[in-house]
Amino acid sequence: MDYKMLMETAVSAGEIMLSSGAEIYRVEDTMNYILRTAQVRTADAYVLSTGIIATLEDPRIDTITVVRRVGRRSTNLNRICQVNDISRKYCAGYLSLEEANGELKKAERTLIYRDFAKKLSIVGVTGFFALLLGGSILDGITAAVAGAVLALAMWLLENVSLNDFCNNAIGGFVIAYTSFALKQWIFPGCNLDLVIIGTIMPIVPGVTFTTAIRDTLNGDYSSGVARMVEAAVVALAVAAGVGTAMVVWKSIMGGSMLWS
Repeated sequence: MDYKMLMETAVSAGEIMLSSGAEIYRVEDTMNYILRTAQVRTADAYVLSTGIIATLEDPRIDTITVVRRVGRRSTNLNRICQVNDISRKYCAGYLSLEEANGELKKAERTLIYRDFAKKLSIVGVTGFFALLLGGSILDGITAAVAGAVLALAMWLLENVSLNDFCNNAIGGFVIAYTSFALKQWIFPGCNLDLVIIGTIMPIVPGVTFTTAIRDTLNGDYSSGVARMVEAAVVALAVAAGVGTAMVVWKSIMGGSMLWS
């Protein structure tokens, strides 16, 4: 067996899952199943929210240890499902090591939706969230327009090297300021609270917080706490952006606020 390729396959599987938002225990289980096909004395994977450590050790081979940092994370359940399927097929003998490694590389590059479709979906999500929260058709239309501006801002920020806090703060600012402008000059009858809340929903860290709770319940306390802090930082950034927009709007409009 090519132990280096086996290690690379296991670490690649773990990296894809971790960067796609999988729980820590799921990442470790997948990696351990792959590593233990080597049938060596020690085959372990240790995963944190920001990195992976894996090792193979046996008297017959030179010890192999890999440490890999995982920086940016998102939510991509399709990739998690693909990696799970590939690991199961490999462990069951339906795929060779080379085939499994190749399939993982394909999974890493797979995109279900193009970037334009993702940005367009933000428009629909924001509008329908405003309706779901009890808003009128006018509120839904206003939120959808604000969502379109948010999608444009997110697209522009993709080419700027800013950290997540700044990106989310700018997103919150754009949402609030656009909502104020729409109510002031285009849709004066809309409910500003529902419009802002509905438009914020695409950047609310709900999945991150849920994953943090699952990690904590599974005993991965360090990763659970880290993800809770991450969710709190995102929420704080959005709140800071909205608050800044309120201050800027109030100063420009001479103290006029738009809540009815």
